[in-house]
Amino acid sequence: MNRKNYTFTSESVSEGHPDKVCDRISDAVLDAFLKEAPEARVACETFATTDRVVIGGEVRGPQSVTDRVEDIARACVKDIGYEQDGFHWANMKVENHLHAQSAHIAQGVDADGAGDQGIMFGYAVNETPELMPAPIHYAHAMLKRLNDARKSGEQPTLRPDAKSQISLRYEDGEPVEITSIVLSTQHANEDQTSDDIRAIVEPYIREVMPTDWITPKTEWWVNPTGTFVIGGPDGDAGLTGRKIIVDTYGGAAPHGGGAFSGKDPTKVDRSAAYVARYIAKNVVAAGMAKKCLIQLSYAIGVAKPLSIYADTFETGEVEPAAIEAAIEQVIDLSPRGIREHLSLNRPVYERTAAYGHFGRASEADGGFSWEKTDLVDALKGAV
Repeated sequence: MNRKNYTFTSESVSEGHPDKVCDRISDAVLDAFLKEAPEARVACETFATTDRVVIGGEVRGPQSVTDRVEDIARACVKDIGYEQDGFHWANMKVENHLHAQSAHIAQGVDADGAGDQGIMFGYAVNETPELMPAPIHYAHAMLKRLNDARKSGEQPTLRPDAKSQISLRYEDGEPVEITSIVLSTQHANEDQTSDDIRAIVEPYIREVMPTDWITPKTEWWVNPTGTFVIGGPDGDAGLTGRKIIVDTYGGAAPHGGGAFSGKDPTKVDRSAAYVARYIAKNVVAAGMAKKCLIQLSYAIGVAKPLSIYADTFETGEVEPAAIEAAIEQVIDLSPRGIREHLSLNRPVYERTAAYGHFGRASEADGGFSWEKTDLVDALKGAV
């Protein structure tokens, strides 16, 4: 039996969070390779700390891109906005340790098999127009709005590093009230208090939230520890792939075994998670269920998925087994089939590195293609 009355919490982090700086650099390196060679193989990891960025991993693609990795990293950090003592795009040391892809891994992928074993999940729910869980959707939205205000110059006292958290009360299975809002944001001046920061950020937060969800009972925790001037990789080291729950569904659904950023789409950690979201979203958009979870599993070097699992949490108009059968009829879930169906061999990944990989609008150049609902008719026909 599904619970109907409860409070659920999700968090997000800004593009200037140390881990997100690393995700951004890894995906920018990936995009640079895919722009020059759509079939490039990339597994790029980034580590950031005080005045230092270290990049490593394995690649198969043009050497000219490998030679530009330092410039790519500096451009990312500059765009994010780090020009502070301890982490400055122009002064930081960048180490490039990328090397050639393992031939043992390449042999399975080149035969159209999966790049690794693993399980991947996709999820959709009708709580928001984007068919995303509301807590993570609004945790992202508040940080994105504050980031826009910072980068436009509208709020120059804000700095890149920030975290948010939303606790949302559900009644009869529907979100009805935000019980608490947590925001910790880096700022410019030592003498700015938590109240000063709240006065700056509150109007932007209210702007992106459903107006009736913030009530007089909503608790606000803005910079609850006080001063937050030293931030980014100077305040805390960052690493690619450490924010996988932020990247997906905020804990409202399972996450598989792998992170996304820095991996080319032959890695099913990424591409199969994207197609699982695509399928789940289309199931909900088709009216087959109010909520849908899809699991896929793969073995390295094997093209077809080993299993397909659907769960509609007793909200479905169609039996999960029928959905599972329909999925196999309407889409090729081999790694190559996924890449071709969603046009994933394009340089569209740097933009995914902050504010979630899901719930975003599909874009004309193929970005966020997994957010389209163009599979609805085929799924309806198959069931």
